[in-house]
Amino acid sequence: MSETLQSAEEPQRAEIPQPAGEPQRGAVAAGAPPRQDPVAAGSPQQQPGPVVAEEAPPARRDRRVLRAVLRWTAAVAVFGVIGAATAYGVTEQKRTDLPGLATESDGRWTFPAIEKPPLPAGSPAPFADGNDSETHYADLRKLVLPRPAGATPDTALAGKDGWLPTSVYLDAYEKEARRDLGQQLEDDGLREIAARGWTTPDGTHTRIYALRFTSAAFSRIVHADLTDNVASPADAPYADEQYGGWAEKVDVPYTKRNVFTEAKPYGRTAERYAYIEAGDVIALVIQSGKAALPPRITFQQTVVLQSQLLG
Repeated sequence: MSETLQSAEEPQRAEIPQPAGEPQRGAVAAGAPPRQDPVAAGSPQQQPGPVVAEEAPPARRDRRVLRAVLRWTAAVAVFGVIGAATAYGVTEQKRTDLPGLATESDGRWTFPAIEKPPLPAGSPAPFADGNDSETHYADLRKLVLPRPAGATPDTALAGKDGWLPTSVYLDAYEKEARRDLGQQLEDDGLREIAARGWTTPDGTHTRIYALRFTSAAFSRIVHADLTDNVASPADAPYADEQYGGWAEKVDVPYTKRNVFTEAKPYGRTAERYAYIEAGDVIALVIQSGKAALPPRITFQQTVVLQSQLLG
């Protein structure tokens, strides 16, 4: 079954009780005391006395008016409870649990509903017991983060039917490193590459590459080499790795992140990038800005969401 990422639980809705039907005439309400004779059992006999004229019974109110008043009173009470419950549900949830609020004040992007793709019938999850190779059996193309609202797609990363040629992936690196890196990927069991890219209205360009290997053992070897600067992304040859901080505190099981920030002076662009290792898959996330580094908040948001898809 698919899993929705970062979804908020809906507050429980109170049900409006329906008014009970009007009791039949002559019926005795449940729990009402039995009707007693004028002379109750065990009570002294009434003594005869002068006859006193009985007072006229008070005028009876229209029962329809009484029923209407009771219905309105009940409705007001019920709606008051519903309003209180709704307010409690919203105020008690964390801001980041509410998609409409989580992206308004801090510059985060608005993504469509993000779900993990279904597994083929009979296939285990990547980190389930018995899946020793930590293989992602789901469609790799659906394990790449979708573009956010308002972003323009990067057609260069569309590939053929969503599969990216290795040569296009290697274009993300410096020219002098491409040949050796390509040979290493082939030797270490690269199976397929999926990618997606977009540009947001503020000019931030995002590229995500997902590489699947024959097993987690091979992906760990390649990940170690890539983070040791065996090959650096183009336009960011002097990026510094950020140790500690938010990337290591992200609570996504079975995933590992290494993040880099380009140092000044910038080249044509200023870049942030991250490698995500998750079983047999390595993801590379690159964000670039033309005149300055892309916003840190959107970079973190993209890396965390991509980690969750793979974890």
